[in-house]
Amino acid sequence: MKILQVNKLYYPHIGGIETVVQNIAEGLNDRTEMEVLVCQPKGKAISEVVNDVFVTRSGSMGTLFSMPISLSFISDFKQKAKQSDIVHVHMPFPLADLACIMSEYKGKVVVSWHSDVVKQKKLMFFYRPIMERFLRRADRIIVATKGHIDGSQYLKPYRNKCRIIPYGLDIEEYEAIDGFKPVLSDLLVSKQNKKVLFTGRLVYYKGVEVLINAFEKVIGCELFIVGTGKLESELKAKVNELGLNHKVHFMGNLSFDELKYTFADCDIFVLPSVANSEAFGIVQMEAMVYGKPVINTDLPTGVPHVSLDGKTGITVPPNDALALAGAIQKLADDDDLRQEYGQNAYLRTRENFSLQKMLDDIYVLYEELLGIKSKELKE
Repeated sequence: MKILQVNKLYYPHIGGIETVVQNIAEGLNDRTEMEVLVCQPKGKAISEVVNDVFVTRSGSMGTLFSMPISLSFISDFKQKAKQSDIVHVHMPFPLADLACIMSEYKGKVVVSWHSDVVKQKKLMFFYRPIMERFLRRADRIIVATKGHIDGSQYLKPYRNKCRIIPYGLDIEEYEAIDGFKPVLSDLLVSKQNKKVLFTGRLVYYKGVEVLINAFEKVIGCELFIVGTGKLESELKAKVNELGLNHKVHFMGNLSFDELKYTFADCDIFVLPSVANSEAFGIVQMEAMVYGKPVINTDLPTGVPHVSLDGKTGITVPPNDALALAGAIQKLADDDDLRQEYGQNAYLRTRENFSLQKMLDDIYVLYEELLGIKSKELKE
């Protein structure tokens, strides 16, 4: 079967959606004729082979409102789509919706719905009619959790088209770390303190300011913040203002291997997101694969469907520093509870969030759309 995967950008650009696209492209490349169509962040078009996957990057004049400006993408889409059995579009990407509608493509369309458009609400006035037409055109809509449907402003009318396929990790890759390195323990001011980890971009919806405010009330813990972003200076000033320099550590960006050691060395992982831009939180799985309890927030998205309240961690209301402090303190003070939630997290990741399971489920979906009887379905 010939598959055309469509997204804004592709590796080496790093992002949650780009990682999912790459995992599908490389993971199903041996079972399909896989191509990827994306845009350049800015610059002329190029076609290349990346890890055995054929990738076309349409020329772009730059990015506006988080979307590449590319006229050639529309013609590239039309040309490549007519050679494909299935076009798999990752949303939100308004240019792809428009290109598919304009191309009059007659084949099967799969949508991966990663999140609603949250920040550019005014633009939705213009984009929504295009998006609705494209969703009506789609044959299947893949979502990572039930929360993606229930919490979306737009997906409920298309519930019958939706298929829940959670994101997955290459678990063997995470397990293949070379021993244990105390990357966080070595930085502790007090060796008795518990190590609380956050990793992600330092942007508004991640809720790091709420986490720092919570740490004013937490005893016996130190916070490790991995990542950079436009709020970094502001957050460091906040730590200084609250006199928390002795228990809050900014670690900047780390390599993938270094990140794995930080997950393995922490005692508690926190994802304090405050806005629906956080649709899933893959970092939760990265902590859970190492048997770490997770504190997340009760957003109307997929976030609380990854780590489960009272099972693999604690879920608190978003933007509630007091509740967040209480959850951190509860886990820090109870070794048995941390171990119980951590073990449950370890098992949940392996049972529900493996990369191989995600790839197999997507492949079966492709076969269903094309009327192919798969081995998985026969069994």
